[in-house]
Amino acid sequence: MVALSSTVLVGTAIVTCLFMSWVLGANSNSPPFAPAIGANAISTMQAAFVIGLLAAAGALMQGGSISETVGAELIDGVAITPLAATAGLLTAATFMAIGIYTRYPIPAAFATTGAMVGVGLSLGGDPAVATYRRLGIFWALVPIMSGGLAYATATVLRRDDVPETVGVPLLAGIVGAIVANVRLGVIPDPTAEQGTLAGFVARRFGGGPALAGEFDLGTVLVTIGVGVLAFYWVRERVRDSVEDGIRSFLLVLGGIVAFSSGGSQVGLATGPLENLFRTELGLPGIVLLALGATGILAGAWMAAPRLLQATSREYAQLGVRRSIAALVPGFIVAQLAIALGIPISLNNIVLSGVIGGGLAGGSAGVSRRKIGVTITFWLLTLGGSTAVGYGLYRLLTAVIGG
Repeated sequence: MVALSSTVLVGTAIVTCLFMSWVLGANSNSPPFAPAIGANAISTMQAAFVIGLLAAAGALMQGGSISETVGAELIDGVAITPLAATAGLLTAATFMAIGIYTRYPIPAAFATTGAMVGVGLSLGGDPAVATYRRLGIFWALVPIMSGGLAYATATVLRRDDVPETVGVPLLAGIVGAIVANVRLGVIPDPTAEQGTLAGFVARRFGGGPALAGEFDLGTVLVTIGVGVLAFYWVRERVRDSVEDGIRSFLLVLGGIVAFSSGGSQVGLATGPLENLFRTELGLPGIVLLALGATGILAGAWMAAPRLLQATSREYAQLGVRRSIAALVPGFIVAQLAIALGIPISLNNIVLSGVIGGGLAGGSAGVSRRKIGVTITFWLLTLGGSTAVGYGLYRLLTAVIGG
């Protein structure tokens, strides 16, 4: 057995985190723009460039809650060591790299969760059963929520008795209202680590009387105002040109989901290093998030186009309306996961929406074989990454020491 210094182990863990975030940028942040590419609203290379910027921004502003869950709540009784973090990240990144090579998107949340549970058990920790139950319920509901909402939305948008100047702008208004209440690290809030645009603006005018929970009258009014502005903007675009207006909204949606993707995915790379950075190195969480954001940016720019082609062309041949129907629930589910601190796969969310939107126009545009193989990959990823993570940590411990 060859013992390595703690400095070498820490350095190796950081490099592995960068590698993992690079793979995330290439793999899990690609689906948000896949419907837009499939609808010919943006080119593959342009999408990869925009994805990198927006996902990196989302990682910095929203990644803290997922990182904490992955780093501290998946296993009880032990703290993740640098060597354990390295083993877990290598396992997860390898599974996702296989997905990139085979063009079957591997869910990052499944790969990372399984890997970290495996190394945690190998460290001698106890299963965090309550956390697993919470994650399992949410994961099981994702296809139902995302696919069902996408199917219903696409069906409504395709109806002849719903004017284009009403249906699409109404969706834009709903999205705008939700965006106004998304928590961001750059917005100050006296009662929380992250604030919302609606809450910040409302406080500038006194807030008003309290209503339900943390909402006051001012926050509600700002929320409605942002929704109305989004409705008006899209409606004017649609009035000028139906197709151009819908494509504009589709691109904005893709950007919002890409931002949400960075916030929900970066924690999968940075979470295993939470204990190292906060306890051993004494560095603030934003430094760790910046590390992950850098890797996501590089991965999106360098390797995302390959998977973008696969997800946009092979799962469903969507038009712009069904593409919008796929992204709206994707955004909602992703932000719900971030708010609850649940690691989630954007592949699972968006592809469920793509399939639901595709089915609204008949099953001919959806590859059933591709769907079946993808689901099989997902299940194998969760179980396989747990076993590999457990074994790899044992192997590394035997070879180089803990």
